[in-house]
Amino acid sequence: MYPTFSHLVTWLPWLYALALVPVALWPERQPQSLWWSGRLATIAGLVLVLAALLQDGLGDQPADRLGLAMASLISLLALVIVGFSARYLQGEPGQRRYLLALLGTLAAVALVVTSGDLYALVAAWIVSSLCLHQLLTFYPDRPMALVVAHKKFLASRLADLCLVAACVLLVQATGSSELQVMLEQVTARVQQAGALGWELHLAAVLLVLAVILKSAQLPVHGWLIQVMEAPTPVSALLHAGLVNLGGFVLLRFAPLLSAAPLAQTLLVTVGGLTAVLAALVMMTRISIKVRLAWSTCAQMGFMLLEIGLGLYELALVHLLAHSLYKAHAFLASGETVLQVRHQALQPTRPVPSLKALLLALVLAALTVVLLDQLWRHFVPAQPLPLEALAILAVGLAPWCLRRGQPLYAAITLAALLGLYLLWHLAASWILASHGPLPGAPLALSMFALGLFLALYLLQAWIVARPQGALAQRLYPAAFAGFFVDEHFTRLTFRVWPVRPLPQRPQQATLTVIGERP
Repeated sequence: MYPTFSHLVTWLPWLYALALVPVALWPERQPQSLWWSGRLATIAGLVLVLAALLQDGLGDQPADRLGLAMASLISLLALVIVGFSARYLQGEPGQRRYLLALLGTLAAVALVVTSGDLYALVAAWIVSSLCLHQLLTFYPDRPMALVVAHKKFLASRLADLCLVAACVLLVQATGSSELQVMLEQVTARVQQAGALGWELHLAAVLLVLAVILKSAQLPVHGWLIQVMEAPTPVSALLHAGLVNLGGFVLLRFAPLLSAAPLAQTLLVTVGGLTAVLAALVMMTRISIKVRLAWSTCAQMGFMLLEIGLGLYELALVHLLAHSLYKAHAFLASGETVLQVRHQALQPTRPVPSLKALLLALVLAALTVVLLDQLWRHFVPAQPLPLEALAILAVGLAPWCLRRGQPLYAAITLAALLGLYLLWHLAASWILASHGPLPGAPLALSMFALGLFLALYLLQAWIVARPQGALAQRLYPAAFAGFFVDEHFTRLTFRVWPVRPLPQRPQQATLTVIGERP
């Protein structure tokens, strides 16, 4: 039985929307007191979500745990980002315009995660993209910001077309726009016929294409890397909330994706290749914010790959952890720069050898196998998928190199894996409404594991031999992002040229070092 949507949490988007009214009517001459409405709405939103969690925990009806988890995340991010924005934009012109776009974005995102109707979900996702466009172009006199927002605008409109088409096919095939009824119809059809009809297959593929375009995957990833001229809280909102929204939509439609092999193949292929490319490019970057942007691109690729493999618990843990980490990383980017400068003054750490990196991979694999056996002994009802264990082994292998002490490294790795197992149980409880779902075909799982191993071995070779022939030949192409974004940029300008860009006046004065541009 699929859960019902909490009536209390559905008021969250309307709280943020209601806060737009006093902001629109507040005098522009008093920007310092303009933010009270946004602060009050975000505080009330967090209280509302906590009350919804309490209500659904004590109620008899099954709750929409996935929606509640995402609503909790959004309400927390909204409270932090609105407060940070009020301090960040002190003295800036256009604060009313910024706050209107920010509250509109938050309201639309909250409606996406709390709505039980597919039409409302699609409309809210489109509105969130349009409001985000206003935030990305907050500084209209910066040509680069306009160019990047133009590229993102075109990619988002393509995604909207795919999403609307998928919505029409889903409603036509199931006879309802309610998500609960729709997912029940999909599950019943798979159980009776053993496969989906062509309408549902095509809808799953279109839904995946929409998420790929929205999540800055190959070949339309360039805008996410270049959108650095927007205010810092906008970057935090983008990387911690809006980019991850595609992962939530796919998790919502997990029963549909599990029965659509073509959609799974598309997710694993595009997500895996994007993750590999972004991880290699990130090794060549020095700027903190640019490294974080490439990291988001890579993490979204990994997340889509996990969903394509049917590892929905791992993807949910990844989504929540990535959102919280990226929000903190962008909002504390100034402290991060100071930490990097401090580390640069410390004695240089020895470069690990290729043998040590391979040994770390073997040690991580053995630790994962040991914990898997313990897990099967104590929790036999919920066996861990083999693909998830392999991904964890490759991803956590570098932790085996800490301090050069094998015992310390093994204990650290075991503690991290044990912590993940607890998160896995929590994610299984959140996603319990879907029931057990089949995984991806074996060939697709082997392809994904091969990508992970190839990336780890390639990075290990480059780290161990930075002056080697492979690193020297790969560096120019990786530094240029393997020239993928250039082709998409030329295509966008050819299809829909950007409007004339503003010309910055010549400045005769020197820029003060450390001044914010």
